[in-house]
Amino acid sequence: MTSFPFRIIWFALALQTATLSAEEPADAKLNIRLPNVRRAEIPHETAYPAKVCDNGRYLLDRGGKPFFWLGDTAWELFHRLNREEAEEYLKDRAGKKFTVIQAVVLAEFAGLTEPNRYGHLPLENNDPAKPVEAYFRDVDWIVNKADELGLAIGMLPTWGDKWNKKWGEGPEIFTAENAAIYGEFLGKRYREKPIVWILGGDRPVENDRQRAILRALAEGLKKGDGGRHLMTLHPPGGRSSSDWFQDEKWLAFNMLQTGHGYNHDNYKRIARVYSLQSIKPCLDAEPSYEDHPAEFNAKNGYVNDYEVRKAAYWALFAGACGHTYGCHDIWQFLDPAHKPVTAARTPWRKALQLPGAKQMQYVRALIESRPFLSRIPDQSLLASDAGKGTDRVQATRGDDGSYAFVYSASGKPFTLDLEKLSGKEMRSTWFDPRTGKTASIGTFARRGKRAFKPPSNGGGNDWVLILDDAARDYPLAVGR
Repeated sequence: MTSFPFRIIWFALALQTATLSAEEPADAKLNIRLPNVRRAEIPHETAYPAKVCDNGRYLLDRGGKPFFWLGDTAWELFHRLNREEAEEYLKDRAGKKFTVIQAVVLAEFAGLTEPNRYGHLPLENNDPAKPVEAYFRDVDWIVNKADELGLAIGMLPTWGDKWNKKWGEGPEIFTAENAAIYGEFLGKRYREKPIVWILGGDRPVENDRQRAILRALAEGLKKGDGGRHLMTLHPPGGRSSSDWFQDEKWLAFNMLQTGHGYNHDNYKRIARVYSLQSIKPCLDAEPSYEDHPAEFNAKNGYVNDYEVRKAAYWALFAGACGHTYGCHDIWQFLDPAHKPVTAARTPWRKALQLPGAKQMQYVRALIESRPFLSRIPDQSLLASDAGKGTDRVQATRGDDGSYAFVYSASGKPFTLDLEKLSGKEMRSTWFDPRTGKTASIGTFARRGKRAFKPPSNGGGNDWVLILDDAARDYPLAVGR
């Protein structure tokens, strides 16, 4: 009979072995079934957007705390990376303070015909009603690893060419019937995971058949997860999910795609969606990607971190509830095994270190440093011309006037009407979007109009002015 101490040691070793086996890839030939990492094995609760706040403008986590959507674009994550590579990518993004990873289950580029790194295709005979278990065990591993690192997944069940092959590879494989079955499968499988469902996938809704497919997919997801997760839709370039589904209950918040180039005026597009009578949160889910050829032509040059910053601050200060960053090399995980899409030029591992991704954490820190559920866009703060193009000045403030942020995209001087704010004295600070550092300007009486000149100007010299009611206990530094 085995002694009691030995049984304890044996049990500990068995438990360790079972835990390690969940980290190992399935063998395609042996068809080994791997256990999922259960919630009990993860020592924390990953925050993810699960509710909309009472004023309809912002997102909350399951506990009712404000959730800032800082997304990264990883469309081909499930399809092109092995587990070691996926972990490397996710650790980098967690370290840079991203909160959501946007990834596609049925990927755009040969997602139905080119197996993932473990030799698995997602569907049997391209039938959404017949998902392949081995492929989804691979997806499970990435979802669980993201959860372990405190990252939510913005999961696209499919890219749009599978229900509207307006362009791309297709084929169109969805009907309303199989979309509902596939949605229920996904909903049940990821019911307990930190997920946001993102329907669509860069295609317009052009007819009733396509609309019925998306509605059925949404209904299936809700049936599967019991309504536990929010849903939205990723639209094609220049459009918003509000163009088709604004008044439908399943659409919890709006996504926009404002495109890839220089000085795209996403603040106008955010403002339009923000002003709709049926109020829902909104965000730019596909702005200009870092290292993307401007307007899809390498002769125009490549989008840099400055363009990425402008898109983030303009959108957020115009009323967005969060923002998605993208890197052209990373969404496709560019490597020697794959042909570059649209003149991509930087291997994905090297692209992880492009400056724009690191700088996104500073805008998150800035927004979270003040009460942001009551933050409103307010261009009436400006007593001078707001400008356009790279000289655009965008303003936002607390609805009680206790603080304001003003973004000057090129360091252009501006004048503010301080009567829009509150408090006897204002504390003023310059915030550097490139570094997250702040520099105090001083305190002054709040009256009339006042001019401000950023520390530097010209292309690449963007600045944020922070104005606070001096009586409030807001932090001088917003965190780095």
